[in-house]
Amino acid sequence: MDSKKRFDFVRSRNKFFLISAVILLVGLIMIFVSSMNFGVDFKAGTNIDLVVGKQLEKAKVDEVLKGLTSSGDLKSRYADPTIGGTNSDRVSIRFDDVLDDATVTKIQKAFETAYSTTVSKEINTVDPQLAKELLLKAVYAVAIASVLICVYVSIRFEWRFAIAAIIAILHDAFMVIAVFAIFRLEVNLPFLAAVLTTIGYSINDKIVIFDRIRENLRFAKLKTDEDLVALVNDSIWQTMARNINTVLVVLIAAGCLYVFGSESIKLFALAKLVGLTSGAYSSIFIACSLWYLLKRKSLRSSKKKVAA
Repeated sequence: MDSKKRFDFVRSRNKFFLISAVILLVGLIMIFVSSMNFGVDFKAGTNIDLVVGKQLEKAKVDEVLKGLTSSGDLKSRYADPTIGGTNSDRVSIRFDDVLDDATVTKIQKAFETAYSTTVSKEINTVDPQLAKELLLKAVYAVAIASVLICVYVSIRFEWRFAIAAIIAILHDAFMVIAVFAIFRLEVNLPFLAAVLTTIGYSINDKIVIFDRIRENLRFAKLKTDEDLVALVNDSIWQTMARNINTVLVVLIAAGCLYVFGSESIKLFALAKLVGLTSGAYSSIFIACSLWYLLKRKSLRSSKKKVAA
């Protein structure tokens, strides 16, 4: 392909920086204004799974819960019930408070009365202290993963690649967080797994392009900014087919999980879809341009020393 007709990623960098900044800014505003929609894993509360043994209907489930609320047997707020199971015979209800045994028993008996059958239950309770500890460990996990990746890239390549990579993968992680904050999607442990997977995939995608840039640097004679721009653009285009093919295959797999997976895995798959898309986007439009800015600065400093 004629280089004059190819898209110039480096010179168009400000447009993509602005797009990312706007999305992340809106996400941060939503986080500060209304916080994240934390699930029971990161917020004190009780999650009850009831196996009824009969096909459930959303309207009837809501009717049973409203009856418990109006009678005073249930005083805790609850999220929209999720119906699942092989024959739609299982309902999952998340409550904002830690329920006592008596309240749980009343809920179970209400469903047994409504469906004239024996109902089995599974309870997952998180107290406030444990919720805070889980949230703190989640932050530590992301931070440690980022630092180790930065160290690896610094050893394997150079510090400019490491800085560009760490900014880009944090961009990808926060992009997933921003989307979930904007649309008020539930944040739970599977979401954390999706974020960590995004970081791992993202750095792998960036290493492919960075490796090609490093190879091209061995034979390049960089005298002007134009030479550096051409080197980065050429490296991106040389790895474009591999990047597109890789991300398409993974997106198809994550898309199948979202479409055909159960309700409990849909948010994980959605987080994966957002993270994988962001990872491919930042590898091409963000990370390489960041490295260019750092390298350009050192190139100009070298020129000034030579001139002096």
